Amino acid sequence: MQSKLNLNQKMIEQARKYAKNIAQDTQDFIDLHTTVAVERTICRLLGIDGVNEIDIPLPNIFVEHLMENQLLSTGAALLIGNAMLAYSLAPQEIAEQISTGKLNLSHIPIGDIAQITKIINEVAIKSVEKIRINRQERANLLEKYGDKTGPFIYVIVATGNIYEDVTQAVAAVRQGADIIAVIRTTGQSLLDFVPFGATTEGFGGTYATQENFRIMRQALDEVGADVGRYIRLCNYASGLCMPEIAALGALERLDVMLNDALYGILFRDINMKRTIVDQYFSRVINGFAGIIINTGEDNYLTTADAVEEAHTVLTSQFLNEQFALMANLPKSQMGLGHAFEISPDVKNGFLFELAQAQMAREIFPESPLKYMPPTKFMTGDIFMGSVQNALFNAVSVMTSQKIHLLGMLTEAIHTPFMSDRALAIENAKYIFTTMENLGDEINFKENGIIQSRANEILNKACTLLSEIEENKLFATLEQGIFACIKRSREMGKGLQGVVLKSEGYFNPFIDLMTKGGDTQ
Repeated sequence: MQSKLNLNQKMIEQARKYAKNIAQDTQDFIDLHTTVAVERTICRLLGIDGVNEIDIPLPNIFVEHLMENQLLSTGAALLIGNAMLAYSLAPQEIAEQISTGKLNLSHIPIGDIAQITKIINEVAIKSVEKIRINRQERANLLEKYGDKTGPFIYVIVATGNIYEDVTQAVAAVRQGADIIAVIRTTGQSLLDFVPFGATTEGFGGTYATQENFRIMRQALDEVGADVGRYIRLCNYASGLCMPEIAALGALERLDVMLNDALYGILFRDINMKRTIVDQYFSRVINGFAGIIINTGEDNYLTTADAVEEAHTVLTSQFLNEQFALMANLPKSQMGLGHAFEISPDVKNGFLFELAQAQMAREIFPESPLKYMPPTKFMTGDIFMGSVQNALFNAVSVMTSQKIHLLGMLTEAIHTPFMSDRALAIENAKYIFTTMENLGDEINFKENGIIQSRANEILNKACTLLSEIEENKLFATLEQGIFACIKRSREMGKGLQGVVLKSEGYFNPFIDLMTKGGDTQ
């Protein structure tokens, strides 16, 4: 890509080196630890599903059994394989017997490790193959319909009822949406379990469950066939069940998932150790499944000033890129986040927005950037809101953003109606068409406002990354560098679910999904 900003390429390279060192240092911690969410995910990928008579998910029952017997550090895979070897039971049968009190894994002597590994890998390979087939099915449909050039029009549905969500999603697709995001019910990120089955009573969104994923995926495939387009489905692989939801999304062919390395720490007060370990396995799964991750840097600007703290967004983008690479997730699946959140009262604010969006595109040319609409300064004045969204749409098409979250003129009033989405889609389509090649026609004044702003942000980000490399990531989060929010490494939700791995621990899915393990 030809640079319009005259960015300092050596500084970009140096920033990436700092970010890589930070990620590698943190990865050393990740490699030594596991969590209850990671182990529940392994259970699910090995075929454990369903709930007991009081609706507690069997993966939770299994992992709670491990914790009660001080076995969590040994890992679910080894213990399931050991029970399979000892009693010729399937993983689902093992979980059911634990649930009814018929089986206690602590009473089974550990058998031959080579045989345990072999029997678990046989089950794991079948699960991984299901995900590989889903990825191929997506590729086949994209080849059949062709894929869209220019920004994807991304809209949300958030009724709380999956069946009503389907109605709204189908209407949005017929109006022109390319990605449907099913917003999760308020607070689900803080649940340490994944609900089971179809749900109809969410608040401000709909529960993320495997059955809800299946229902929406089927509906989007059907309407996609009608309109002759592949429609991408998005949900949230974040919170206390980050890797579990990633696995369920992979099994049901989701295409996009909110999946940030730091968001849960900053905005949900989830313990940093727990989040850092969980994000790694979730990204391994997303990478293998061909799912695009959306990162959450845009949220920083809802609590911090968008002009003064823009460099923290770029800093986090560099970090999210390196954490994703550690998990074998390619740049083509990194929907790094940023946002149009400068106050309308700032002189030349549009130029600053244009500079930041172009800077992100030039620094991360292979990534399908996720661009968020104005929210912080939306007041309920729908006419002013329409203008703000139009300017946002213009920046997006001018700077070749890819995942474009539509702004709603009724932001700050209510969850969007179908008519609100229709107007937003109409606005975006008009601007994307009438300005389609405008970006190719424009160069920026040398050392002008736009170039100077972008280089200022890059310089500050590089300096901050050098400080994080010296202080380490956990200490940086304790200092409140990101989003002006301080967190302690020894506090936050989910800390009790983090343990050191024992000798002999193994997770078969890491190698199968990252190192070309045999899935045939």
